[in-house]
Amino acid sequence: MPRPKKGRRVCGMPKVDYFGPVATMENEQEDIVMSVDEYETIRLIDLEDFTQEQCAGQMNIARTTVQGIYNEARKKLAETLINGRRLKIEGGNYKLCNNLQKHCGGGRGHRRGCNNHPSASDKPEDL
Repeated sequence: MPRPKKGRRVCGMPKVDYFGPVATMENEQEDIVMSVDEYETIRLIDLEDFTQEQCAGQMNIARTTVQGIYNEARKKLAETLINGRRLKIEGGNYKLCNNLQKHCGGGRGHRRGCNNHPSASDKPEDL
């Protein structure tokens, strides 16, 4: 029996969750769906300059899991940009950070860790 997946820790939901080309396309294609945990790996590694090891610690998962999630997220971004597809961010296997754990902020500057918190009504129970 496979081991149950644990929820990946995410510090906030995307402020914008739908992207696409300005021009409408005659040949409407299905949206590419990026999960919230894929979005979080892109945010941490590419925007916040985390290493995969640091990203794994922040998300409370293995580095090899981060590597797989990150590679899949990059493919989706490339498909969106190169082929003019729409990108929707939704779903995935994640738990929102409740802002109270010591990992929030990570001690590495103002841009690290939980910098786009959900509103109080969106906060889940403790991780």
